[in-house]
Order: sequence, then structure tokens, then C-alpha cells
Amino acid sequence: MLTKIPHFINGQAVSSTGDILDVYQPVTGKKSGQITVADQACVDKAIMAAVSASTRWSLTTPLERVSILSRYQRLLEQEIEHLAKIITQEHGKTVNEAIGSVQRGIDVLSFACGIPTHLKGNFTEDVSSGIDAYSLRQSLGVCVGITPFNFPGMIPLWMLSMAIACGNTFVLKPSEKNPSCAIRLAELAKEAGLPDGVLNVVQGDKTTVDVLVTHPEVKAVSFVGSSPVAESVYKTAIANNKRAQAFGGAKNHCLIMPDVDIESTAKAIVTSAFGSAGERCMAISVVLVLGDSLAEALIKRLIPLIQQLKVGPGTDTDTDIGPLISQAHWERVKSYVEIGKQEGAALLLDGSEYKPDHYQDGFFMGPCLFDHVKPHMKIYREEIFGPVLCIVRIPDIGTALNLINQHDYGNGASIFTRDAYTARTFSKKVEAGMVGVNIAIPVPVAYHSFGGWKKSVFADIGMFGEEAIRFYTKLKTVTQRFLAEK
Repeated sequence: MLTKIPHFINGQAVSSTGDILDVYQPVTGKKSGQITVADQACVDKAIMAAVSASTRWSLTTPLERVSILSRYQRLLEQEIEHLAKIITQEHGKTVNEAIGSVQRGIDVLSFACGIPTHLKGNFTEDVSSGIDAYSLRQSLGVCVGITPFNFPGMIPLWMLSMAIACGNTFVLKPSEKNPSCAIRLAELAKEAGLPDGVLNVVQGDKTTVDVLVTHPEVKAVSFVGSSPVAESVYKTAIANNKRAQAFGGAKNHCLIMPDVDIESTAKAIVTSAFGSAGERCMAISVVLVLGDSLAEALIKRLIPLIQQLKVGPGTDTDTDIGPLISQAHWERVKSYVEIGKQEGAALLLDGSEYKPDHYQDGFFMGPCLFDHVKPHMKIYREEIFGPVLCIVRIPDIGTALNLINQHDYGNGASIFTRDAYTARTFSKKVEAGMVGVNIAIPVPVAYHSFGGWKKSVFADIGMFGEEAIRFYTKLKTVTQRFLAEK
């Protein structure tokens, strides 16, 4: 019997009528649940619950908010393994990857618990004779988060933690492909003492998104997904007078210099490229290698490391790569492997047809490695979002920077080198929002901010950290003078 996954509105699970979408278990390829797409009436109900709770929550002192959020953090930490199992069942990633991703979400929540310090504002005495000025940041109202399938715990926590800490109420629309984790996050928030209506969850697809980003009561929209959809959501939201940030896709490059330690560098590349089955916007998907001899040495080390990776169910403790999210996505990634071969790239490892024993109907794909990839090729230009790694041979660092800087995407870029001057030059000149030096997955820690450049992001304010405080608050400056009583 299929599990009916509800909405969560005004502190309770809610069902609705409307179109039904199936939820699949990627490891078996079988249906495991269903959601009902939230229509206009359902979205209205969630947003009006958030509106009703907004005034009271915005007037709750920052210390009172922190008290609730701290309890929420403790509950999440206690239940992290259960949340990971939910994620593994509906997404497919390994349990260890799922635990790590939820922890990264909790890290942002921990930062949000310091909100009294970040909302202090500024004060200047005597900007003119007898006149003082001070600034403060106040909440926006109802904020919306639209999150992707690849991190169903982490990214919702990135958004809702900061929005709620800043005094806003929140409506979350998780991916329709793995909606259950979001419901559990909301239930735990209520258990922690978060007032009803402050956090709501509506299930759905594009229909639901369209209602959310155009609703007159919504003040801000945060989105993570593919770049074409991110651009559409961003433009629709700002056209409807919303504050908006929309994070899109990526084609992250990693430059390998001749002075590296091949062993450790190869391990870092394999972890980055094939972790989470390549379904993450910070995965290294292109390796730029300086010179043929270095390329051959790197490939010689990469191949056995990749061949050692175990593809299988995320619940198995020795699994390295779980299944992809859906049959449709499997077919999409598979098509890129075929395109790469047709374009003339050398396919050194082809795991596109691999299926583990006993899981022939699951959405599994083994790792794929292309060499001699050229910048005009589609597998270089477009985001694949799967376990496919491309090697591009280059003559010098100038060529590397030109390739990276001319690419449509600018989410992340890394360099592996022992030379400080080379690393500094690369970090300064590369056109990417997040840069790693001997770090293959340069996702910032919670008290910095996440965000790319170019078509990897629409808007100019990053996610979490102090950037999120700017996004989820509006600035007010007061200039005051009091005359002495006569």
C-alpha cells in the first residue's frame, strides 16, 4: 500500500484534493508513496496560516526565537539517523552521505541561533548637532522556499533556519520526488515549540510553484534547482514584486598543476565527482590537467580508484554510489554518455549500463570517465548531474582560466597545487562564486555564504551566513532628535 504524504499547514498534517503524483524508491524502481499537488486553495491555506502567525512571530524577541531554535537543533541532532534513513529511501544516497548532508543543514541552524548578535544594528551619536542615527533590520513577512531533490534535508534547513530566525514565517515546497523529509522537519519544529503557522509545507510541482511565486502575500522567494527553472522562477518572482534568489546548475572545474601529489589529488577528485552519484551542484565534473604526461599519470591513478567504487543500495554500509533519483533522470544521464561517445571523447570507463545484483529495476548507474574532452562538446558545456567525469587536457594556466571564465556556469572551481602564488592568482582571477584550493568540494561553512556566479545564480545575495540575514530582512534607518523641555 502506498504511503500518502500530506501537507503540513498551521501545525498539522493536512490532506487535499487534486492531481496525484507518485513517489518512487530509487533502489527498487517501485512506487513507495503519493502526494497530492497543492492547488490554489491549498496554497492559500498555507500562506494565510503564515500570514496569521507572522505578526506575533515577528514581535517575538530574538532570544525567545533562539530558545525554540536551539531546542529544534537538539531534536534534529537526536533524530539525524532517522532523517537520513528517510532521505536514503526516497533519494537513494548512502546513509553516511545523508547524515552528512543533514548535519550541514544543522550547522546553518546553529549559526541562526546566534541571530541576536547579527540583528543588533548600528548606532551613530551626533550625526549632526543633537541628532543621532541608528539602523535596524526587520522581518519581511511570509517567505517561500522551493527546494531540489538532491538535498531534501540540508537545503530546506539552510532556508527555513535563517528565515525563521530573522522573524519571518515560512512556506516550504520540497521536491515532489522526495517529499517526506520536509514533513518530518516540520513536525520536529512543532515539537520544539515553534508556533503553528510559522513553518508550513505544501507538496506539489510546477503548478504549486507558480501559485507560490505570484501570491500577493509572499514577500520573498528562495529557490534551488536547474538554471532554466531558476531563471524562470526569479523573473516571475521579481515581476510580482517579490525579493528573490534562485540558485541554478553548475559545471565545476578543477585545475590540476604539475606539482601536486597525484595520490591524494586523485582521491579528492573521485570523492567529489562521484559522491551523491554526481547529483550535486558542487560536484567536480571537469578536470583540467596541465600537460599530457600529467594527464596520463592522473588517469593511471583515477581508473583503479573509480573501479573500486561500489554501486548499490544506500543502506549498505560499503556502498559508495547509490541510485539516481528517477528513471527519467537515468535516461537523461545515459543520453549524455552516448553523446560524449558520438562527439569523439574517449570513454575510458563506462558504467552507464551497470545494475547491481538483485536491483535490476533500480535507477543505478556506475561511474563514467571521459578523456580528451573538448570545450565545444555538449558533455563539457552542459550540466549532466550524474556520475560522469570529463578530463580536458590544457597547455597552461591561462588556458584553464579562459575556459572556466568563458563557461556559462560559475558555481565553483578548484585548483590543486603546492605553489601559493599560483593558487592566489587562480583564486583572484577565476570567475566562480566558490573557490577551493586543494579542496575539491568548496562549499562554505555556515558562517560564510553559499552562492555562485553567472548562470549558476540569479540575484546577488548568497544563501546562509550574513548574506541570508540581508535577504530575509529589510533595513530601516532612523534619524532622531529630541529637544530639551522648556
